[in-house]
Amino acid sequence: MEKNPYQPIEAKLLDVITETSNIKTFVLQPLEDIGFKTGQFMEVTCPGVGEAPFTPSSSPFIKEKLEFTIMKAGSVTAALHDMKPGTILGLRGPFGKGYPLEDFEGKDVLIVGGGVGLAPLRSLLLTLLEERKKYKKILLNYGAKTPNDIVYKGCVCGWCEIKPTLDVRLTVDSDDNNERPKGCGVGLVTTTCDDLPLDPKKSIAIVCGPPIMMKFTTLKLLDCGYVPKHIYLSMEKNMSCGLGICGHCMLDKYFCCKDGPVFTYEQLKDIPDIWA
Repeated sequence: MEKNPYQPIEAKLLDVITETSNIKTFVLQPLEDIGFKTGQFMEVTCPGVGEAPFTPSSSPFIKEKLEFTIMKAGSVTAALHDMKPGTILGLRGPFGKGYPLEDFEGKDVLIVGGGVGLAPLRSLLLTLLEERKKYKKILLNYGAKTPNDIVYKGCVCGWCEIKPTLDVRLTVDSDDNNERPKGCGVGLVTTTCDDLPLDPKKSIAIVCGPPIMMKFTTLKLLDCGYVPKHIYLSMEKNMSCGLGICGHCMLDKYFCCKDGPVFTYEQLKDIPDIWA
């Protein structure tokens, strides 16, 4: 019997980890088998409130639990932020198309994230590290507003220590109290793309973050020599049903939920107002 795509499966909330003042990571244990490809998303159901789409931030190689890093921004996310371990939530999915990892093999990989945009990129990074021999250089560039807004601060600092496996560049927009982690600069995330130790012709770039950050990072990458087909964007906006039916997430001829949320800039560059 074919599974009803609208019927969520139950998932037990195992832990809630506070990342910043308005971002938490939720560790869920699905009560049925559910897997995903890095870059795909799921609908998380908060009983009695509603559901919302989120990309898992954990490794797809870990099957027994899923992690979602979620910013408090609306009624569903506010309810989730009040949840305690032991609560039963719902999961639908996975939906959409993930990162085409086969196209990344044998290339340098540049990952650029801003704010909570590091959440889906964390899943990608963990996937790349799991299969490290398939790729050449891996460079993570990450920016946050202040040191207190750095997501996964413990993980990020740990990643900084595993050179040459991974090269990490960190920056914050401002640091009035001089609380930056070691090696963290001050400036917009686009500054981390100066003097890249990569050949754009033999590299791909992945970008995720607030729309304004994605816009200017994409323009920066083009200036650095990346071509549109080698810039991957995670367009996670206005998704609702997850099935390409409601139309809320239409981007010109594309459904973000069905045709994405991962797109190349080549696919989107001629569409007006993609950053709106």
